[in-house]
Amino acid sequence: MITVEDLHMHFGGFRAVDGASITIEKGSITGLIGPNGAGKTSLFNVIAGVLKPTSGRVIFDGEDITGLAPHALFHKGLLRTFQIAHEFSSMTVRENLMMVPAAQSGEGLWNTWFHRKRIQAEESALRAKADEVLEFLTIPHIADEKAGNISGGQKKLLELGRTMMVDAKIVFLDEVGAGVNRTLLYTIGDAIKRLNTERGYTFVMIEHDMDFIKQLCDPVIVMAQGQVLARGTAEAIMSNEAVIEAYLGTGLKNKGLKSPDQAAGAPA
Repeated sequence: MITVEDLHMHFGGFRAVDGASITIEKGSITGLIGPNGAGKTSLFNVIAGVLKPTSGRVIFDGEDITGLAPHALFHKGLLRTFQIAHEFSSMTVRENLMMVPAAQSGEGLWNTWFHRKRIQAEESALRAKADEVLEFLTIPHIADEKAGNISGGQKKLLELGRTMMVDAKIVFLDEVGAGVNRTLLYTIGDAIKRLNTERGYTFVMIEHDMDFIKQLCDPVIVMAQGQVLARGTAEAIMSNEAVIEAYLGTGLKNKGLKSPDQAAGAPA
């Protein structure tokens, strides 16, 4: 579904991504891990159109999408979430979801004057869709809450819910579990699994919680110093000496890879 070919992203003399090549299979939940400064977020930003690469290509369903803007990729079904949720804080949770689909009739001044019934019908359908999404995510009780007032974990669920308001093909999750309590993390993980198995979503996720990675991801890709270090199952990755060394350093590699939170400190 996604092929990244010899990707480079340089910032002056700093090589954030230094010749990375990866393949994301359709229908997979792929984990992307690595120590701070490994290039994970820069790789995400290039694929999602936030950054234009120094060189290399990104292929999506056979089409070269290198350098396309995020809104163009949105219409192709490629979406991403962010480590810090970006909600409209003064709007309700339901209204945040209803804002997602593009080209709504109510956005045009002409339609607000002459096509009110069309706008009302669209809004009714969007409301029903938003309520269905909230039910799927098991958070219908916060539908009418201001998005700025809900918890961090609920905001992560709202970000996931936004991807359900359109025909997403692949979703890039940037530390969806960061700062989330274990109960909500379970809810988020369950939603990701169900979207994958029931609705055919493909996911790629940067994450520092290895237990979360083990529960959800196959394969797991490890980056270090802007390059791909290893790829395999979570179990194989966690016993890979090169991966352990990248996280913990040569002198500590035999002590065991626990979790990147413990090994690498703050998120990259």
